[in-house]
Amino acid sequence: MEDLRWRDLIADCTDAEGLEKRLTEKPLTLYCGFDPTSDSLHVGNLMGQVMLRRFQLAGHHPVPLAGGATGMIGDPSGKSSERNLLTREQLDHNVASIKKQLHKLLDFDGGTNPARLVDNADWTRGVSYLDFLRDVGKHFSVNMMVNKESVKARMQGETGLSYTEFSYMLLQAFDFFHLRKELQCELQVGGSDQWGNIVAGTELIRKKLQASCFGLTFPLITKSDGTKFGKSESGAVYLDPNKTSPYRFYQFFINTEDTMVISYLKKFTFLSHAEIDALAAQHAQNAGARDAHRALAREVTTLVHGKQTADDAVRASDIMFGGSLDGVSQATLTDVVGELPSKDVTKDVLGAGMPLTDALVLAGLAQSKGAARRDIEGGGVYINNVKQTDVARAVTSQDTLFGTYVLLRKGKKSYAVLRTT
Repeated sequence: MEDLRWRDLIADCTDAEGLEKRLTEKPLTLYCGFDPTSDSLHVGNLMGQVMLRRFQLAGHHPVPLAGGATGMIGDPSGKSSERNLLTREQLDHNVASIKKQLHKLLDFDGGTNPARLVDNADWTRGVSYLDFLRDVGKHFSVNMMVNKESVKARMQGETGLSYTEFSYMLLQAFDFFHLRKELQCELQVGGSDQWGNIVAGTELIRKKLQASCFGLTFPLITKSDGTKFGKSESGAVYLDPNKTSPYRFYQFFINTEDTMVISYLKKFTFLSHAEIDALAAQHAQNAGARDAHRALAREVTTLVHGKQTADDAVRASDIMFGGSLDGVSQATLTDVVGELPSKDVTKDVLGAGMPLTDALVLAGLAQSKGAARRDIEGGGVYINNVKQTDVARAVTSQDTLFGTYVLLRKGKKSYAVLRTT
């Protein structure tokens, strides 16, 4: 709890003093839910996984929950309109995909406290509607439910709130009740927008089981302007490398705003207090050196994609800042060129030699051959990050990397790729 406070990871707790005392006694079981609205989690979901990992490293028993049942409804929390309902087949596919991602952050095999993955469809799909109303619904007043912030916000909006989504709170409460009863799960964690749902679960447990339990929320992670964390110009940043390349994932974190980077280091990484304090001091002294940004991007990319992939992402980033291409892997180069504008050129053209001035015009790095010539003479043109000063230089097939790509650069940041066909 001291570590969570230092990292600003506690928004609300049903009984902070009681939870702190309970954590000192013996390991407890806790859970966090992930609704499979997509076949990949994104960085906005990452905090829940990181919280479970923190508790696991402290000796507790994490239970990640894939919402195969609640995913059919859609949580109204933080949403301005109702989600599109998914088919059973879509949900099954998404749950299977998310399970693989959860295995990357949590230890399901070794040690004395392995993680245990559950799917709430397993205990929900067999419950009849009448049984649910009788055994769960009767414990909640509509007055209490409509006073929850997530419900009030939607009811006051233009689209309103469907009965389907209104029922979500009861389903999540039923999850906590079931896990408390069957797995002795005493704690649910989630984002601060889940507070109403989590408290509903603690109330159901108290009424039906007369058992102790706790709810803990962490602050929703936002950017400095208050906008949603986890979005880039091209959309959500996914944990699936096939949806968001590890290079682009790394870039998302390395481009963190200066005002947020130390906060993100505390929340998303497992660096020690001393290591983060040292980075904070360096950042305060010289933010332009970007030591804190690089540490954040490397740590989170390693956490999600593994050390080797993170090393490749760092190498790809170095290339984009003019680093040498010697010994670069094809996978790393593919990540780089996938983010750059490209133009196709036939192997025959490169075989005969294409004037560099023509190549710069074709790639869109120069408006005319004359402008290209001046850029070359000024020392601002590079082939595969090697400076070129010979106006008569031709781009040939010998310049291709892996027989396919030629990386052109003008100045420090203007890149383009010639791709052979």
